[in-house]
Amino acid sequence: MPAEDENNTIETTTTETTQPADNGAGMPPWLLRAFLLAAATVAGLFAAFWILQRVQGLLAVLLVSLFLAFAIEPAVNWLSRRGMRRGPATGLVFLALITFVIAFGWTLGALLVDQATTLVQNAPDYVDRVVEWINSTFRTDLSGTDIQQYATDWSSTLENYLSGLAGNVWGIGTAAVGAVFQALGILLFTYYFAADGPRFRHTMCSLLPPQRQRHVLRAWDIAVEKTGGYIYSRGLLALFSTLAHYLILRVLDLPSAFALALWVGVVSQFIPTVGTYLAGALPVIVALVHGPSTALWILGFIVLYQQFENYVLQPRITATTMDMHPAVAFGAVLAGAALLGATGALLAIPVTATVQAFSSAYIRRYEVETDHDRTAPPKQHRKWARQLTLRLANRSSSAEG
Repeated sequence: MPAEDENNTIETTTTETTQPADNGAGMPPWLLRAFLLAAATVAGLFAAFWILQRVQGLLAVLLVSLFLAFAIEPAVNWLSRRGMRRGPATGLVFLALITFVIAFGWTLGALLVDQATTLVQNAPDYVDRVVEWINSTFRTDLSGTDIQQYATDWSSTLENYLSGLAGNVWGIGTAAVGAVFQALGILLFTYYFAADGPRFRHTMCSLLPPQRQRHVLRAWDIAVEKTGGYIYSRGLLALFSTLAHYLILRVLDLPSAFALALWVGVVSQFIPTVGTYLAGALPVIVALVHGPSTALWILGFIVLYQQFENYVLQPRITATTMDMHPAVAFGAVLAGAALLGATGALLAIPVTATVQAFSSAYIRRYEVETDHDRTAPPKQHRKWARQLTLRLANRSSSAEG
């Protein structure tokens, strides 16, 4: 072999041995796509959370509107089955509800104005009577001068608070305008959901396969039934509460008895958890103006009626509409308030009743063994024991014969 070829062969061999071998240690082709997919997923999650924060108010409006639409849909369906179109039927139900709300606000407004006027006119006499009752009951030595000093301090504190509110008048006005727009949005969406309920369900179900459509329609019907039952049962309880408190207020000769009774009936039933305390506070305060003993009678009656309602009326009325344990309802209200505030507390009970009814339709339940079933022998053993006893009895009778 020539020397040049030998040298070229040696250089080539040296070059090949010095170059690093590619044993697949480079980056796999799918790794870049995985990194891009992970980055896109994280960016999408951040964008979704940002959008949810921005449209949180709209979602709350939609939830309340859907709840109200479910609540009035049984009445709209009842009118629709009797020949009225869904649009006018929904408008008629809306008119009845708005009339009730306006009458309720007007009645309470007249009550507040009347009580405020009476309190201002008879304030000196009330102060003397309260001081006399405190001194005779708790054996103190208060005087009208002390009460006047307390009133002066309280009025200065109230004046400072009102001055702070006046300085923030722009924020208060903006909040009021926002609340008005939210109320109008709730009314608009509620009317749409109730008037076009069948078409709305048809549009939603057209996006799903037939088997899923049946589940969605069943869940929708259960939600309407439970929400309507919730409003119906609360309305009956509010009626009974209004009548009972009106009678006791008339017996105790309190002014504005109907307005106070209506306040107790509506607020105690339609405001979850704290509604009972808010409802009972106003008649007790009004009764305090007329005498501490009257206030004690009112407070005692409210407590007794609440126990009667919780253990007698409410289980009978809500047994066919809600079918929910009171502890479950209380826990649902607390969970809803923690998640969505006042809106969640309002929607918690009908939503929980809907989920409970829908799950009970698909969850299979088994019979639970009692203590007697566990201690008693199995059925086949009992049958064998009876047969053995009959055989022994037959043998003994034949032997005697």
